[in-house]
Amino acid sequence: MNAHTTFTPDVPPAADTGKRAAPARSPTPADLAITVRDRRFGREDKPSRWWLAGNPVATAWHNALSMTFPRGEAFFIEAVKAHRDGAPERLAEEIRAFVKQEINHTREHVAFNRAAVDAGYQLDHLEQRLIENLELTKGRPAILNLAVTMALEHYTAMMAHDFLANPRHFSGAEPEARAMWQWHSVEEIEHKGVAYDTWLHATKDWTRWKRWKVKSIMMVLVSGRFLKHRWLDTLDLLAQDGLTGWRWKAKLAWYLVGTPGILRRVFPAWCAYFLPGFHPWNHDDRALIADYGDLAGSDYAAARPA
Repeated sequence: MNAHTTFTPDVPPAADTGKRAAPARSPTPADLAITVRDRRFGREDKPSRWWLAGNPVATAWHNALSMTFPRGEAFFIEAVKAHRDGAPERLAEEIRAFVKQEINHTREHVAFNRAAVDAGYQLDHLEQRLIENLELTKGRPAILNLAVTMALEHYTAMMAHDFLANPRHFSGAEPEARAMWQWHSVEEIEHKGVAYDTWLHATKDWTRWKRWKVKSIMMVLVSGRFLKHRWLDTLDLLAQDGLTGWRWKAKLAWYLVGTPGILRRVFPAWCAYFLPGFHPWNHDDRALIADYGDLAGSDYAAARPA
C-alpha cells in the first residue's frame, strides 16, 4: 500500500512589519495541500533502453534530467533547511512536506537511473560532472545556494506543468516510467512555492531591489549551466547508442524547441520570473493535479470537474 501524508497548514501568513519585509500575504494558496505520496515505480517492470515511445532522443533527454535529481534534490533540501529558523509555522510545515517529497523523489530517481544503467547506459561520468558543479557551491554564502535552489525549483515547476498539461510528452511511454514522471510532476507543482517563500523569509530585511537583482542574476547563471549541461549529457547518452553528428543534434534541438518543445513552451514562464511581484503561485495550476487520479490522491480526484 502507498501511504499518503497531507500537509495543509492553517496558520495565516505572517504580517509585514517593515518597509523592507516581504509582502503582507504570500500568493501561496491558503488551502494548499502538500501531500507526501510514498510511491514506488518500476520495481518489477523496469523501463527498457528506449522507454519513451522507442524514441532515443526523448529517452536520452529524460534520462539526462533524471540523472541530476538524486544529488540535485539533496542540495535543494539542504539549501532550504539552512533558512528555516524563525519561519512562520505555515512555512515550517510546508518545508517539512517539501523535504519529505524530495526524499521520495530522490529514491525513485535512484531506482530509475539504476534501470538506465542496467539497460546499458554509463552515467558515472555524467554524475561526476554534476558533482564537480555542486562542489563550486561550497564555501559561498548560503543565501546564494537558496537562490540557486529557487531558480531550479522554478525550472522543475515549469516542466512539471507542461508534462501534465501536454500529454504528448509521455505519449507511448512505458506505463511505469510515465507514472513515475507524472507523480513527480504532481508533487513539484504542489511545493513549487516553498523555496521562494523561504527566500522571502530569509531576505525579509533586504530591499526589493536587492532581492530582484540577486535572484535575477542567479537565474541567468543557473539557466546557462542547466541548459548547457543537459544538452551535453543528452548528446552523450545518444552517442552511447551510436547516434552522433549534426542530424542528431538537430533532432534534439527540434525536440526541445519544436515538438513537443518543452523549452519553447516554458519560455513565457521563465520570463515571468524576472517580473516585479513574481511568485510561483501567481499562477495557480492545481487543477492539473486533479487529472491524474490515484497519483494525485483522493482529495484531488474528488475535486476533479465532471
